[in-house]
Amino acid sequence: MAEAKINEINLRYEDSGSGPAVFLTHGYAATGRMWSPQRQALNDAGYRLITWDMRGHGGTDSPDDPAQYSEALTVQDMTVLLDMLSTEQAVVGGLSLGGYMSLAFYLTHPERVRALVLCDTGPGYRNPEGRAVWNRRADKQALNFEHNGLKAASQSPEVRATLRDHRSAMGLAHSGRGMLAQFDSRVIDSLADIKVPALIVIGERDEPFMAGSQYMANKIPNARLEVIQDAGHSSNMDQPHAFNRVLLEFLQSLP
Repeated sequence: MAEAKINEINLRYEDSGSGPAVFLTHGYAATGRMWSPQRQALNDAGYRLITWDMRGHGGTDSPDDPAQYSEALTVQDMTVLLDMLSTEQAVVGGLSLGGYMSLAFYLTHPERVRALVLCDTGPGYRNPEGRAVWNRRADKQALNFEHNGLKAASQSPEVRATLRDHRSAMGLAHSGRGMLAQFDSRVIDSLADIKVPALIVIGERDEPFMAGSQYMANKIPNARLEVIQDAGHSSNMDQPHAFNRVLLEFLQSLP
């Protein structure tokens, strides 16, 4: 793992391999280490894998000011990190919150995205009532981290496997309210305008995100949906061999 000063915070990242770049972002309350099952497979196949810890997560700083957590700041962090690593274009993707942020990154910098990899994630909500329900859940998780510390972490494999990486439960609380919460429909409204290939991956047991994955597959013009058998929300960790096979087949199909 390495560290760099980006947008006034110390940001933790890992960069390995050579070849076309793949930039993956973790889910809420996980860290970049959740992509460990993919690192060797991608490096051996001739790809460079960049992962990182979002602000408030893992070894990256957790600012005290709640205003320092947002979708826009996350996209800025992603942009400056790629700039620092001299990566003009990458396959950009992530799981859950990381997948949503990848869509937000594409919306801001489409020229820097070679393709999208959207894992066990959704595009947000067009309906304000749907966003309100989601945001109440995000606030509940934030309150749980405030009151109970890291013990409040969910049992999802990507969260449990990276729990020891976190330095601040308050960082996760602020992230819940500022990054996990959603405030508009820009991302979901943009799906039909995506002009790069998209791989949508979901575990067959990840019911909460199945409808969103199918929706994205129908709306994004050049998208393919892959369901990983015997996997839940952490499809890349639950069935790494099947996930890696699907991912590498997609990467190798890119022009």
